Amino acid sequence: MQKIHVEQHSFTGGMWFALWLFTIGFLQLSFWKGVLAVVLWPYFLGVAVRAMAAA
Repeated sequence: MQKIHVEQHSFTGGMWFALWLFTIGFLQLSFWKGVLAVVLWPYFLGVAVRAMAAA
C-alpha cells in the first residue's frame, strides 16, 4: 500500500500575491501595467529602484 503525500504551497502563493499588490501600490501602476506586473513585477521594481539610486 502506497502512502499519498500532499504538499501545500499556500505560503509561496500568498507571498507572491502580496508582493504583486505591493508593487502595484508602491509604484502607483495603472490598471494595465498592474496586469502586466502579474508576471513582470521584479522588472517594475528593478526600474524603480534603479531610478531611486540614480537620484
